[in-house]
Amino acid sequence: MFAISLGDDGAELRQLEPSHAEEFLTHMNRGREYVGQHIALADVVADLDSARSFLTAYAEKAANDAGRIYGIWTEGTLVGGVLFRAMDVTLGTAEAGCWLEPSAVGKGLVTRAARTIIDWAIVERSIHRVEWLVSSKNEASIAVARRLGMTKDGVLRESYPYRGQRLDMEVWSVLAPEWKTFRAGQAS
Repeated sequence: MFAISLGDDGAELRQLEPSHAEEFLTHMNRGREYVGQHIALADVVADLDSARSFLTAYAEKAANDAGRIYGIWTEGTLVGGVLFRAMDVTLGTAEAGCWLEPSAVGKGLVTRAARTIIDWAIVERSIHRVEWLVSSKNEASIAVARRLGMTKDGVLRESYPYRGQRLDMEVWSVLAPEWKTFRAGQAS
């Protein structure tokens, strides 16, 4: 299995596969309350069968070039992840997302991991537009979108039904030419 270094702190980005279901569930149990503040992943991955099913669905997406999921490991422990929830290579679009357990917050892991997968999507897969959909209440994820050089396109008012509420969702995006300019500026 491949691992991509996320920096000098030893953090790694690896594909999450169905064989990781038990580790994924253990991770989700550690961070369930925190992760569940803004996204349904905490509710979807409730037991070993649902963890395996979730990861199998992403393995099928990867096989069909329609999505990807990656875990973030620190010191050998799965602490979060990034994904392309949807990807359409023909149209050149992808929707990225993330989650993280509390022990890993504030270390720049999601930003570094998202930067890695966005680079891959734009450079290797010729994706033109990467979107980041986020609850207007999720300030940490909005901060990641900003650090990734994304532009806020707008707000989808009360578009996401979640735990008995309808949440406003912000749409952030970066286009391939903007990304390349942004990344070149970071290298300077």
